[in-house]
Amino acid sequence: MTAPATFSVALANETATAHLMADLALLVGPGDVITLSGDLGAGKTAAARAMIRYLADDAALEVPSPTFTLAQSYDLPFPIVHADLYRINDASELEEIGLSPLPEATLVLIEWPERAPDALPADRIDIAFTHRPAFGSSARAAEITGHGKAAAQVERLNALRNFLGDTGFMDARRERMPGDASTRSYARLAQDDGTAILMNAPRRPDGPAIYDGKSYSAAVHLAEDVKPFVAIASGLRRHGFSAPAIRHTDLEQGFLITEDFGGAGVIEGEPPRPIAERYEAATDMLAALHRETLPETLPLTRELDYAIPVFDVDAWLVEIGLMTEWYFVDRGVELSREAREEFGAMWRQVLAKPAAAPRTWVMRDFHSPNIIWLGERTGILRVGIIDFQDAVLGPAAYDMVSLLQDARIDVPEQLELSLLTRYIKARRAADSQFDAADFAELYAIMSAQRNTRLLGTFARLNRRDGKPQYLRHQPRIWTYLNRSLAHPALAGFRDWYAAHVPPPVA
Repeated sequence: MTAPATFSVALANETATAHLMADLALLVGPGDVITLSGDLGAGKTAAARAMIRYLADDAALEVPSPTFTLAQSYDLPFPIVHADLYRINDASELEEIGLSPLPEATLVLIEWPERAPDALPADRIDIAFTHRPAFGSSARAAEITGHGKAAAQVERLNALRNFLGDTGFMDARRERMPGDASTRSYARLAQDDGTAILMNAPRRPDGPAIYDGKSYSAAVHLAEDVKPFVAIASGLRRHGFSAPAIRHTDLEQGFLITEDFGGAGVIEGEPPRPIAERYEAATDMLAALHRETLPETLPLTRELDYAIPVFDVDAWLVEIGLMTEWYFVDRGVELSREAREEFGAMWRQVLAKPAAAPRTWVMRDFHSPNIIWLGERTGILRVGIIDFQDAVLGPAAYDMVSLLQDARIDVPEQLELSLLTRYIKARRAADSQFDAADFAELYAIMSAQRNTRLLGTFARLNRRDGKPQYLRHQPRIWTYLNRSLAHPALAGFRDWYAAHVPPPVA
């Protein structure tokens, strides 16, 4: 049994309480339970209100005390229930208010937990507040204890707050930032002299070791800690590209404070669509990057280097396998062993071409959510790159696919072809030997590979991780996939997919 983890913190005022709860919000999510105890007026409701407002990104959100309603629900980035058990006389009454059993895939905040101790889960975070009137009317202390699996979360919270204190950001205002499909989380830290970005990136493999003894992330070379981000960021900046400066690091714990590029993007409107000028600059940036002779190993610290992994056939096949592992299951289709073997053999043969292509830095997710427009800069420096921790050595065509077949927004086919032409012209202007037809074939192969993987990835996010919102992107991915399958080099794939792969549900 995991021993509880405990630490105490002095909170001088309501702002300090809000900072504590914002920090904790970075580390918790659906399925976690936080109890809030203390005398009347000790600050339990204020703490819950601060966390809910932070997660809502709305400092004025109405968050009433649930003393009379007993339980109040919120649908924010994920479901939240804020409960008050003060009027509960017996644990059996919890069933009437939907708290027995506790709701699944929901963050639950419980005030007065001592009224129903037998109903509390073994894995939880307890926060006990006490008044400290000698230090001010709103001063209090909080003792934070993690039980069971939550002990690791409390240990990480303590480490995070030590990191913020050591770097001078403990008193910074926290602003929630949207996350991604990974385990990373982010906050904007605002001080009088400007803002910075806090990245929380716990070291964690993605999935069990089922790929020849490796986790999925290890098999396909996804970052499992922050070291690749730090190394690639420095490398991009040294070569004249706009990656955020790294201001403070804790490489072992996985905390970074980086330059804040702001929030201007490369899309506009509703539904969102590409801003052509900005996509042109992003295309030019990729062409400039791919003209560079780039190192395969980068300095990380004075003692350590980081070797960029190779995006090889084995990694591509594991990614493609997500279709057979998850997409077919999600669509209720049983694929025969013969069809699976044919699928793998076809892919292994066609992937020999990109495996033999010249290698460059491939950022892998070079698309609209990860590109910030830096309008005050000039040329390709206007293209701010914020997601590259999964960078690998591979064919240049891959990141062009990421940009021009964005899984989250519709890129019109005419714009895709226009930007492909722009890229090819830029490459040919610098290298008369650049083969446009060869690049177009690599683009089609990498498109088919990436979009096959994404169909499986989003099915896995739905079935394994409880994130059904990603399914809405599958019809768009299906459209991109069929564009690429029209290339003559993929004629056999076009027939196989038509015979075996059901389209996603619109």
